[in-house]
Amino acid sequence: MVQKFQSPVRVYKYPFELVMKAYERRFPKCPQMPIVLDCEIIKDECLENGAKRNTSRRCKLAVDAPYIFKKLIGVDFVYFLQHNFLDMSNRTLSIEAVNESFSSRIEIFERCRYYAHPDNADWTCFDQTATLDIKNFFGFEHSMEKMGMKQYTQTTLKGKEIIEYFISQLKEEGVTHVERWVPPLDAPKSPTTEQHHDILLDGDFIARNLGQLSPMQESKLLELRKMLDGVDDLERMPSYQTILRFLSARDWHVSQAYAMLCDSLKWRREHRIDSLLEEYHKPAVVVDHFPGGWHHHDKDGRPIYILRLGHMDVKGLLKSLGMEDLLRLALHICEEGIQKINESAERLDKPVLNWSLLVDLEGLSMRHLWRPGIKALLYITETVERNYPETMGRVLVVRAPRVFPIAWTIVSAFIDEHTRSKFLFYGPDCEHMKDGLAQYIDEEIVPDFLGGPCKTMIHEGGLVPKTLYKMSSLEDHDDETPVASRAASACVVDLPNEGKRLSAAHQHDHKNLYKTVELKAGFTHELLIRNMDPKSVLTWDFDVLRNDLHFTLYRVTEELPDKNDSAVSYFDLQDFVEGVNFFREEPTLICRHKESVQGSHVMHHNDSYLMHWFSPSGAQLNIFYEVLSSVNYKGSMTSLQSAFSSNSSAASSCQSR
Repeated sequence: MVQKFQSPVRVYKYPFELVMKAYERRFPKCPQMPIVLDCEIIKDECLENGAKRNTSRRCKLAVDAPYIFKKLIGVDFVYFLQHNFLDMSNRTLSIEAVNESFSSRIEIFERCRYYAHPDNADWTCFDQTATLDIKNFFGFEHSMEKMGMKQYTQTTLKGKEIIEYFISQLKEEGVTHVERWVPPLDAPKSPTTEQHHDILLDGDFIARNLGQLSPMQESKLLELRKMLDGVDDLERMPSYQTILRFLSARDWHVSQAYAMLCDSLKWRREHRIDSLLEEYHKPAVVVDHFPGGWHHHDKDGRPIYILRLGHMDVKGLLKSLGMEDLLRLALHICEEGIQKINESAERLDKPVLNWSLLVDLEGLSMRHLWRPGIKALLYITETVERNYPETMGRVLVVRAPRVFPIAWTIVSAFIDEHTRSKFLFYGPDCEHMKDGLAQYIDEEIVPDFLGGPCKTMIHEGGLVPKTLYKMSSLEDHDDETPVASRAASACVVDLPNEGKRLSAAHQHDHKNLYKTVELKAGFTHELLIRNMDPKSVLTWDFDVLRNDLHFTLYRVTEELPDKNDSAVSYFDLQDFVEGVNFFREEPTLICRHKESVQGSHVMHHNDSYLMHWFSPSGAQLNIFYEVLSSVNYKGSMTSLQSAFSSNSSAASSCQSR
């Protein structure tokens, strides 16, 4: 196995000659590097009237490893050979180091350079690369690899500290300047070697623009940056911030990040993404009906984008814009986000690498899970994740209704695990939510629609007029079909009005999952779910038309008989006592004319659950319900379920008006 390491360019704000004088003081050993026990000069020669000096040393290093490991390999120290090539006329020092011990089993090669800064002759640059090739090491190859990485990290961190220490020591001795080497007057002129030093990265730049990176991460960042030099059709080099994001998205696997970044650069070129900010103009339907926009910054300096998803007419926007134009809108938001991230970093003079998203779900219902809309959302999500990785720092989901577990289960399957960990959820309790948001957003910029003092310029959304539709058909057979996860095959649903039992999985084959029921005055409508999948989730979405209805969810502990007469309630068939053989799982909710009601309930028991509607004066009911299996139900939503349970009945069923 071969490991490659590379450090960023370090810059010393001292002349090369002073740095060299400090460098010589680290030999034969220095207190900052206790691992170096001794260094013996085995060769030292001056050439070309002192312009060049070649020095070789044999260095004795302590084995920084556990005691048992040192006993197994039989040594307490190892030897390295170091070769220095100093060129005072061109102001460079090249250093090569190789291992002498165990050289048949391990090859360690390190190359370092000190050289005058090409843009400031009074500064000195330093860079470092190393390779570790473990061929065979008594079965401890992986342990040796880890120790090699540890040692490289330590020496990289210590290197600059050591030079600074000895420069300070020289200053205390009154040495603050060393004259440059000049050839003797009678010396023949030697050809000057032209130096090419590519200043890729320095420690100050990293701290100021990229944040805290480990030496290994810095090495991989430089490795990927150099790989991009070999891309022939690269129109412009991506920023280090962009390279860092792709590396992070691929868990610092350089080859995977390189492939992902090259694909993205090709995609940007083919779709003219670099010109998007200049060329894109928002269509009128977006200006008038898209409920999203930028809103100040969070406490970490990230730009905040607010999306009032519950107010979005997904179908209207998609039919007015089409899939590609909706994607174009999303990409324009992403490009704006990158621009605002850079502006914020420059304004704050600190690393800002991503933006925050605040999603308001008030008004979210099963109708937002319209199949072409979900298809478009997943298409956009996949495109953004491929080409804008790690640009989303935090996602604050507020006023999440109890129907939200279904939407989250569908969408989260297409979001990588690291991105999912950035989601924070808040229920409809605005007072509690403001306390939670205060951890991330200053109180004075909490939006007014969340009870804060700050006005926003974000449109409230609303229905898109059909006169703006460009598409007469967009999977019309699915227009009213919500997308839901498969129900547990263990859950059997009784449909009294149809006089037969259907598995919930079969029910999903219906093209229109909303069922219309006419209720006469004083009549009931009931749906029985026999649950054999504890912790599965029952969700519902229904509209009330003409008159008010009463809705209650019961749990029944006794086996209920089949019934064929829809006018008869299960409670009319045999004696029931509340609290004994049936329980009120959700308080009775009075549902008003033209209201849309959504809710969900975790079915913890292997009992029957009864959805019960009662019409005092006759009404029409438009119903959709779904059972989400415990396997598909994401545990991350459990906290939401618990929070809703303590709310009033109106909040519990999460009415959306």
